[in-house]
Amino acid sequence: MSDSDNKSANEDNKDSVAVALSYEPESGYAPKVVAGGRGAIAEQILQIAFANGIKVREDADLAQLLSSIDIDSEIPLEAFAAVAEIMIYIYRANGTPLPVRGEDRFAKDPGGTTP
Repeated sequence: MSDSDNKSANEDNKDSVAVALSYEPESGYAPKVVAGGRGAIAEQILQIAFANGIKVREDADLAQLLSSIDIDSEIPLEAFAAVAEIMIYIYRANGTPLPVRGEDRFAKDPGGTTP
């Protein structure tokens, strides 16, 4: 790789953003941002996720939004829909049933598509 290619790769690395979320359905609270960073920190977050078998989903716009949230803070209302889609993807990818709260008819529908 040439110096100019190496510089370009380093610039891309500086622009990368990663955010880790934690969600405990039984708590009744929204998912929280538990880690976030740019560049080398973002790469470390991804390496830790991959090493621990944690599913990763790429969404640059959502990562930018969530990276502005303080660590241990709940996600903002404007991120709920996008995070919900990601959580459904993760539950399905892991073969884990969706959490059920009360009479939530969406969680009873295995396809999650009932209006």
